[in-house]
Order: sequence, then C-alpha cells, then structure tokens
Amino acid sequence: MVPLTLALPKGRMQDDALDLIRAIGYRVDESTIGRRLIFPDESGALRFILAKPTDVPIYVEYGAADLGVVGEDTLRECGREVYEPLALGFGRCRLALAGPPSARGRNLRRESGVRVASKYPNLTRQYFQGLGIAAEVIPLSGSVELGPAVGLADLLVDLVESGRTLRENGLVVLETIMESQAVLIVNHASHKLRFGAIQDLIGRLAAELARREEAARAREAVRA
Repeated sequence: MVPLTLALPKGRMQDDALDLIRAIGYRVDESTIGRRLIFPDESGALRFILAKPTDVPIYVEYGAADLGVVGEDTLRECGREVYEPLALGFGRCRLALAGPPSARGRNLRRESGVRVASKYPNLTRQYFQGLGIAAEVIPLSGSVELGPAVGLADLLVDLVESGRTLRENGLVVLETIMESQAVLIVNHASHKLRFGAIQDLIGRLAAELARREEAARAREAVRA
C-alpha cells in the first residue's frame, strides 16, 4: 500500500493537525519524531512531511505531497493551484490593517505615498487596490510592528489573534481584511488518481469536526 503524503506546517498548527489526525484513528507518537522531517503513522497509511507554512502549498501543488494543512492567509497570499475541500476549525486568526491610534478615521484616499509594511505583500496590495488607494507595500519577514515604530511605514498588515502584540507596541487594529483558519488542501492529480483514499480521509475528518462542533454546542447549552 502506497501511503498518502500529508504536508504539515511546522509550529502550533502542526500540533493541532496531528491531534485531529489521531482523533480519526491514526497513531502518531510525537516523541519519536524528533528532528525528522518525514515520518509515517504507525499503520503506514499516511506519511507526513513537516515544512515551513509558506512551503506547504508548493509541496501540494507540485505533487510532492498529496494533501496539506495550511492557513487560509498563507494560501491566499501564495495563490497556488490546489483543491480546497475542507476548513479544519483551528488556527483561527484575522489578517488586519493596523497602525497608531492617530490613524483612526484617516481618509487614506486623500493621502499620497502611504507606506504599508507586511509579510503579506500580495494580499496587502489587493486590499488597497480594491479601495482605490495607491499604497507602497514594503515586504518584511520579521516583526512588522517595527515598521511604524521606526518610521519605515505608516501602517502595517499582519495576522492578529488577541491583539496583545499590537497593544504592547502602541498600535491598534484599523480594519479586518480577512478571517483565517487552517484548511485542508489537495493536489489536483492526486484527487483524481487516489480519489477513494482521499475522500475517505476527508470524510473521516469532516465527521470528527462535526462531532467536535456538536460537543461544543452541548457545552454552551449547559453553560446557558
């Protein structure tokens, strides 16, 4: 049996994804992973690749992995050609425009030379183009909060969860550009050639997500 290959993003989303995989019956012992970048589940039905989040859609598009788990923000930013059958419910956050409190209420359409720092230059350009604003987008790969702090940029676009990092740097959310969560992606050729195995995996994941959602609703009902 040739295993399905699933690309996972390193970091917190990796842990959530493996937790979901275990919940549908696959056995993966994280203590045996160590520094390994490729490893199987105990049954041999799945093989995992650990990659940088931005690389996951590339592995899937080019067929090095049959499936992958990636944040919607990363997927929209890179624009790769993959099938996207299922939202996974974890890794929730939002991509937001942020800046100093003085930026609230500013009419950016009337300003020229607005500079925006972001790890998401494509989504940032799309956002400002949609508003009809000619903004200069400055790509950064590190802490984008530094941009406004040192005068490199007027505003920033970045992922926001609690907003704590922004507040600690004297910044506020101005607009939400998009909501994001982890999604399952599939290589187009794999979806055709290994349709049965992939649909079985998708179905099991969907059933587990529905079970979790029902359990969450039941807990909320008890609290009410």
